[in-house]
Amino acid sequence: MGDPAVMAPTLGVIKDSPAVERALGRSKVYLLISWGLLYPEDDEFLDYLQSGEFVEDGRSALEGLSAALAGQGGEKARLKVASLLKHLDTIEQWVATECTHWTLTDLQAEHRRVFSNVITLDCPPYETLFGNDHVFGQAHVMGDIAGFYKAFGLELSRDIHERLDHLSVELEFMHFLAYKESYALCHDSADKTQIVVDAQKKFVKNHIGRWVPLFSRMLVKKADTGFFRHLAEFTADCMDFDAVYLGVVPQPYSETDYRPATFSAPEGQIYECGAQDQGNELSVLLNEVGAQSFIDEKGKEKADSGPVGTA
Repeated sequence: MGDPAVMAPTLGVIKDSPAVERALGRSKVYLLISWGLLYPEDDEFLDYLQSGEFVEDGRSALEGLSAALAGQGGEKARLKVASLLKHLDTIEQWVATECTHWTLTDLQAEHRRVFSNVITLDCPPYETLFGNDHVFGQAHVMGDIAGFYKAFGLELSRDIHERLDHLSVELEFMHFLAYKESYALCHDSADKTQIVVDAQKKFVKNHIGRWVPLFSRMLVKKADTGFFRHLAEFTADCMDFDAVYLGVVPQPYSETDYRPATFSAPEGQIYECGAQDQGNELSVLLNEVGAQSFIDEKGKEKADSGPVGTA
């Protein structure tokens, strides 16, 4: 472990503890939503819900975040945090009254009820199905998303059978960026920290801040009741909070301009929710378009330093 006298001075590197707390709180909230939206392959997430840890971890993150916002002049942001805490109260009540005796099969059935086994256009958890009325538009957006991931040394885990533009994957990316921000605040220069903050702002403004608000409303309508309705409402307020917190103004899609892209599947092929982009038209076009990064090569070199991993 090393000499405590040698290790102790590193604690003084934390220049702004409230900023670190804010980054960690946001990171945890993004992770909770990301995990909650994934199809449950085993009992782990159900156990997390039934034990009360999902709500406890969410409350801890939000209460720490709220305390760290004190004195920042962000009254609107603090009100959004209070709203998020109320949603956790609702989820806690649902767990106590409805979920206590659920099995994995029940949770899986609920996920299928809401999201279906195939891509459904009344509640699709894929960004490229929003605001792109042609497959070439999808490929352009997919390329930009891939560029964000690549800039920070991330790639999809082999264990997550989802596309780059799935909401859970995008939110886990935000979890990673917020966590990386907390790391940078403790260990890196102000310039490197700013790169991570700028990436979050751009990803919210150009990606999740545009399509997730509409998706959340669609999910509320589709789920009607139960965990995924409550999670949708939580997600919507999370998006509102982070846009205010980061100081960005996304141009969200509305019901009137929701035009999912259409394309013809090769004969004998179908596109299923949960299948990665391997061998379909999007991956072919993505190879042609390329994964264009949102930052220049100099910025990419800075971003590549520090923790990397899988989304």
